[in-house]
Amino acid sequence: MRFSFRYKIITLCIAASTLPLILVCYFAGISLLYSLLALLACALISGFFAAQLSSPLIDGMNSLETGLLNFKDGELATLLAYDGSDELGDLCRLYNQTAKQLRQEKQWIYQRELMLDKVLQSSPQAVLLTNDQGFIVYSNHSARSLLDAKSALEGAKLENLLDSSCEQLTRAIHKGVDGLFTLDKADQESQTWHMATGRLLLNNQFHQLYVFKQLTRELSRQEVEVWKKVIRIISHELNNSLGPMSSMLHSAQLLTKEVDEPRLKRVFTTIEERIKHLNEFVQGYGKFAKLPTPQLSTINWPTLIEPLKSQWQVEVLLDERVTTDADHTQLEQLLINLLKNAYESGSNPEDVSLTVQQEASGTHITVSDKGKGMSEAVMANALIPFYSTKATGSGLGLALCREIVEAHHGQISLHNREQGGLSVHVLLPA
Repeated sequence: MRFSFRYKIITLCIAASTLPLILVCYFAGISLLYSLLALLACALISGFFAAQLSSPLIDGMNSLETGLLNFKDGELATLLAYDGSDELGDLCRLYNQTAKQLRQEKQWIYQRELMLDKVLQSSPQAVLLTNDQGFIVYSNHSARSLLDAKSALEGAKLENLLDSSCEQLTRAIHKGVDGLFTLDKADQESQTWHMATGRLLLNNQFHQLYVFKQLTRELSRQEVEVWKKVIRIISHELNNSLGPMSSMLHSAQLLTKEVDEPRLKRVFTTIEERIKHLNEFVQGYGKFAKLPTPQLSTINWPTLIEPLKSQWQVEVLLDERVTTDADHTQLEQLLINLLKNAYESGSNPEDVSLTVQQEASGTHITVSDKGKGMSEAVMANALIPFYSTKATGSGLGLALCREIVEAHHGQISLHNREQGGLSVHVLLPA
């Protein structure tokens, strides 16, 4: 195209310059030989000047063609070198300005895409995007964890991944309706999830978007907050009554100090014991309701476990690679409560075990026994404050364990063992 355009210009210039010469030679009667020589000379001169005059125009056209081909390939970094003072130069400068603006907009869009991808990858919500053939075109880390995938999901068919996933998740996706569903995973408590789905058009192709949000922790926190509020109200009212009662008891003991009446002393002693018991009761629940924020530090597990082994007979399996950042005091209280429950389950002391393992997701603590285990009804309520199956139990031990674990952003779950007894699993995130 470039050469044909230049050829047309040269031909036009030669034709325009030789035609008048032919007419002059014809009417002047000049011989044919001289006419041909004159025409040849005129054609050569005209062609030379035509080539020189058309060269900037051709260069400008070539630059524009190259630039437009770069646009077609998505390349916006190349600018045109042609900078003439004619209309073509103005056109090339306009092209350069357009290329700069498009390059800036492309960089801004790319940066926004990187930021959006970073946000989605770090989001606790699982995000899946599939095309109309059912292949996954986008997923984040939470989605891979939800589907128990060890590598990227892009390019895989969603239906194939669901074959090895939980039945509840498969049923929720096939149903394709926004709503709640429950996941039951091994060695974990039952999880409540919400799925939101929608159909959208991308690159002239329909896609299906799935967004999964876990509500287990949020619902648990709301439940615990309600219990804490109840406990604070009860503690406040009891303290308001116990203070005056203690003062009046002390005054009565002083007034009757000289009275030799054994029955009166027994009455005072009984009242004093009950006030002391109520104070301990209120302080115990107050400790649960006002659990301080964990002060994290690297745990020295042998140092932490040694006092427990001197207090209880327990088989300890400690992974030497384990690294845990937690509140030392609260973690110790957690293990004390779990071991105390294991010993009170009716299990033989030699059957109580404590296992601490390092996993990719964090520290996995397991306390197991071979006691009576728990029924489904008891297990469903065991972590709730005030709930206890023991005649003298306060219903605080496991509830405090749950509060400590969730304050560390971890998970706690109870499971009956096939060989009998109960196993408590605690996962503290890395």
